[in-house]
Amino acid sequence: MKLTFQNKLSGLILFMMMLFCSNVSAQNITVSGSVVDSEKEPLIGASVSVVGGKVGAITDLDGKFSIECKQGDMLEVSYIGYTTRKVQAAKDLKVVLEEDAKKLDEVTVVGVGYGKMRKSDLTGAIASVSSKDMKQGVITSTEQLLQGKVAGLSIVQSSGAVESGASIRLRGGTSLSASNGPLVVVDGIPGVDINSVQSSEIVSMDILKDASAAAIYGSRGANGVIIITTNRQGTDTEVNTIQYNGYVAFASAARKLDVLSANQWRSYVRSTGNMSALDFGASTDWQDELMRTAVSHSHNINFSSSKKNHGYRASFTYNNNEGVIKTNTMNRLAGSLSAYQTGLNGHLRLDEGINTNFDSWHPIDSRIFERMINLQPTFPVYNSDGTYAQLNGTNTENPVELNNHRTEDRKRHRFLGYMKAELQIIDGLSATMNTSYEFNSVKSGLYKPTYARMEGQSEKGWGQRLYDDYTNKQLELYLTYDKKFADIHHLNLMGGYSYLDNIYEGFSATRSGYDSDAFGYNNLGAGSDYRQGDAGSYKGGSKLISFFGRVNYSLLDRYMLTATLRRDGSSRFGENHKWGVFPSVSFAWRISEEPFMASTREWLDNLKLRAGFGVTGNQNGIGEYKSLSILSAAGSAYYDGATNTWKNSYTQIQNPNPDLKWESTAQWNLGVDFSVFNKLNGTLELYYKKTSDLLWTYPVPQPPYLVGTMLANVGDLVNKGFELTLGYKAVRTKDWTLDANMSMSYNKQEITKLSNDQYQAVGLQAGPLHSVRGMSNIYSQVIKEGYPAGAFWGPHCQGISEDGKYMLEKDADGKVKEGYLGSAMPKWNIGLSLNATWKNFDASVAAYGMFGQKVLNVSRMVLYDPTRFPSQNTLDDFMTSGITDNPTFSDYFIEKGDFFRLQAITLGYSLPLNSLKKLGLTRLRFYVTGENLFCITGYKGIDPEVSVPDNVLNSPGIDFFNSYPRPRTFSIGLNVGF
Repeated sequence: MKLTFQNKLSGLILFMMMLFCSNVSAQNITVSGSVVDSEKEPLIGASVSVVGGKVGAITDLDGKFSIECKQGDMLEVSYIGYTTRKVQAAKDLKVVLEEDAKKLDEVTVVGVGYGKMRKSDLTGAIASVSSKDMKQGVITSTEQLLQGKVAGLSIVQSSGAVESGASIRLRGGTSLSASNGPLVVVDGIPGVDINSVQSSEIVSMDILKDASAAAIYGSRGANGVIIITTNRQGTDTEVNTIQYNGYVAFASAARKLDVLSANQWRSYVRSTGNMSALDFGASTDWQDELMRTAVSHSHNINFSSSKKNHGYRASFTYNNNEGVIKTNTMNRLAGSLSAYQTGLNGHLRLDEGINTNFDSWHPIDSRIFERMINLQPTFPVYNSDGTYAQLNGTNTENPVELNNHRTEDRKRHRFLGYMKAELQIIDGLSATMNTSYEFNSVKSGLYKPTYARMEGQSEKGWGQRLYDDYTNKQLELYLTYDKKFADIHHLNLMGGYSYLDNIYEGFSATRSGYDSDAFGYNNLGAGSDYRQGDAGSYKGGSKLISFFGRVNYSLLDRYMLTATLRRDGSSRFGENHKWGVFPSVSFAWRISEEPFMASTREWLDNLKLRAGFGVTGNQNGIGEYKSLSILSAAGSAYYDGATNTWKNSYTQIQNPNPDLKWESTAQWNLGVDFSVFNKLNGTLELYYKKTSDLLWTYPVPQPPYLVGTMLANVGDLVNKGFELTLGYKAVRTKDWTLDANMSMSYNKQEITKLSNDQYQAVGLQAGPLHSVRGMSNIYSQVIKEGYPAGAFWGPHCQGISEDGKYMLEKDADGKVKEGYLGSAMPKWNIGLSLNATWKNFDASVAAYGMFGQKVLNVSRMVLYDPTRFPSQNTLDDFMTSGITDNPTFSDYFIEKGDFFRLQAITLGYSLPLNSLKKLGLTRLRFYVTGENLFCITGYKGIDPEVSVPDNVLNSPGIDFFNSYPRPRTFSIGLNVGF
C-alpha cells in the first residue's frame, strides 16, 4: 500500500498523541488517604512509601497522609506490630492494617522493673493489660480495671459502697498475718498507692507473677508486682490533642434479702394464733426506705502537646458518685501534669510530673444493715408528729434515723510528685535517676447526737476527730548497658541503688457529754465528759536501702537468659538479719524460630518455652520497731505522794526479737507461649511456690520473757496451680471484627508448718462469732497445718430433726465432732471477654467468676432464730423451715460461694472520619454500658463476693450483716477528641 501525504500526516498526529498520553501518565499525582486498624481506629505514625522510591510520608493524628507519586506506582504501608501492605496509588485510599502476632510480640514493650523489654524476649511470667482491654463503666477504685482480666489475679470488691476499694491476691496468699496485696509501681516508682493516679490516664498494667520476674523488688515482691504506665508523652511527630470523656450513671441494688413484708408478717401471725404480737399498723419495707436509685457522673478533660524534643500533658477529672444506700456519697477531684524535655543533642531526657486527688465521702454506719432486718415491717419510720419512731426499751435504733442523723465525713488527699532523668553516656550505656515524693492523708469527723444510744446507753452526744498520714521519699539510681554483638548476641546489663524513707503519724480525739448538737464534731471542747484514752497520737518511720542488678542475654533471638539479684537492708529487720538477699534466674527458648521448625511457619507464629526460679520477700508483716523491746503506758495510773498527783505507769509491752526477718517465698514457674494461624494465641503457666518464715505472734513462757507473746518467723505455706490465657481473633473483615479472650486459673493452698522447737501453735482460732447471741466463745475458722488459710472448722450438720433441732454429727462417745468445712479462698478464677465492631459500631462483653470457695452466711444464721418472730423480722423461707432450735454454728450455714457475674456490656457508635472532619473533630463516640446485669449463684445471701481481706486475721469469707448491696448500673457516655 502506498503511503499518501494524508496517511503520513495522520500517522504523525497519532504518534504525537500517544507520546502526549504517555507523558501525561508519567506525571506526578497527589495521593491522599488514611491508615486504620481492624477496629477502624486511626494509626498514628504509620509509614507510607513508594515501592522502589525514596519518597515517604507519616500518618498524622487522624491516621491521614498525603504523598506525591506517579500514577500506577505501588505504595508500601507499614506500622509496628502490623502486617505490611502494598496497594496501588489512587487519589483516595483507605488502608486497613491487620495485627501480626509475631511482629507484635517483637515490638510490644513490657515493664519488667527498672526498665522495659520486648515481649518476645521475656523469660518470666508477666501478663500485660492495655487500656482498651480494661474494665469499662463506673470506676471507683483502680483495682477494678483488672477484675477478670488476668489469669491468677483475684480481685474482690466485697462492698457496693462508693468509697470501697478491692482486695488483690496473685496466685493465692503468701502470708497469714501480713499483707497479701502485690507491690504497685507507677511510672517506675515502687510502693505507690494504686489510686494515686487517675484511671483514665493509665496506658497499661504489667503484672509480674513469678519470683523470677518480681525478685528485682526483693523484700517487697513476694505477692507479685503491678507495674502501671501512665500517659506520658513522647513521639517523633508533632501531636496536639484535646479530649473529653464523661458519663452519667444510674444504679440500684441488684439484690435484697427476702424478709417478710408487712402482709406476710400479719398472715403468719394469724396462722400461728400469736395474740401477743404487736401490730404497729404500718407497712414498712426497711430496705426500700434506706435504698435509692443512685445518680453518678464523671468528667475528664485532658490536653497534650508532644514533639520530638519537648512536650506536656495535663488531665483533670471530677467524679460525683452516689451509693445505692441513701447519704452514701463520694466526690473526687483529680489532676495530673507531666512534661518532658530533651537536651545535649537528644542524649538527656527529663520527665517531671505530679498526680494528686482529693476525695471526700460520707460512709454509712454498717449497723443499719442489721437494724433494717431486725425491725418488724409493721413498725413505722415516723411518728404522727413527723419525728423518727423508736422502739422504747430496746437497743434497736430506727435505721433511717441512724443513717440520716449520724454525721460522719471523711477526706483523703493523695499526692505523688516525681522527676526522672535519663542520660545516654555512650552508645548503649545510659544512666537513670528517679526521685519521688508521695503523701497520703486521711482525716475524718464523726458525731452522734445527744439522743443517740451506744450499746444501750446514752452518751449525751459523742464526737471524734481522726487524722492519719504518711510520706514516702525515694531515690533510685541505676545504669543500663544494652548492646548487640555480631547480630546474634544481645546483652542488657542493669545495676542500681535505692533509698526509701517512710514516715507516718496521726492523732485521735474523742469527747462525749454535749448540751447541744449544734457544733457536731467541730467543737470537741464543748463536751463535758473526758476519759482516759479519749486522746492519742503516734508517729513512726522506717528506712529501706537496696542494691540490685539484672543480666539479660539473648542468643540468635531464640535462647534467652535473665538473672537478677537484690540485697535489701531494712530498719524493720532484727539485729541478726538486717540484710536479705533475693536471687532469681529464668530461661526461655523460642522453639518456633529453630531451623527445624521451618515447615511449621505457615501456621505456627510463635512457640516459646520458659522456666524460672526465684526468691522474693514480704516485710509488711513486721511493722516498725517489732524487733525491739518497747515500753508503753500501761493504761493504769499510780499516785505520786511526793507531788500529790496521779501519774501514768509504764511497762514493757513487747519482747525483743533480734532474729526477726522478712517472710521469703521461693517459686518455680514453667510457661509456654504460643500463637497459631495469626488468630489464636495463648499462655500456659505451671507454678509452685513455698513461703517460709511466716510471721505469727506466739505464746512464750514467763519467765524468762517479760511479755507472754512474741512475733517470730516460724511457719511454711505452699501454693501451687496453673493458669491458662487464650485470645482468639475470630473475624477480620472490612466491616466486621470479633475477638474473644479467656483467662482461667487454679490454685491450691496448704499451711505445711506452724511450729518448731521454740514456738508452738497446734491450731489457731480465727473467725470469731462473739457478737452472735449465745456464741461468745465460738470461732468459725482455724489456722492449722495441713489446711488452707481461711479454713472453716466446726461441726457437720446432718439435717433437721422432726422436732426442728440441728442434728450435729457425733463421735462414738456421743460428743459433737468438729472438722474441716471448706475454705473461704476460691480455687478457680475465670474471666471472659468479647470485643466486636461493625463499621462504626463497637460492642464489648466482660464476665468473671470464682469457684471452689465457701461463705459463712452469719446473717442467715442469726435470722434463723425462732425467738425473733414476731417481735422482730425474719427471712421468708425460715417460716417454712420447721426449725425450733437456737442459732447454732455448723456447716448448715456454710454455703458454696461459686458465682459467675456478667460484669459489663458496652455498645458504642463512633462518627465516621468524613463527618468528623466537617465538625473539626478527631473523635466523637457515644456509648451505653450496663454493669452487674446478672450473677449466677446458689448463694442465698445478698452477694457471694464477700470479703477477702489482706490477711486471715480479718475473717475472710464471712457475711455478717455488712454486705452493702452491689449496684446494678446503667451509664451513658461520650468521648470527644479535638
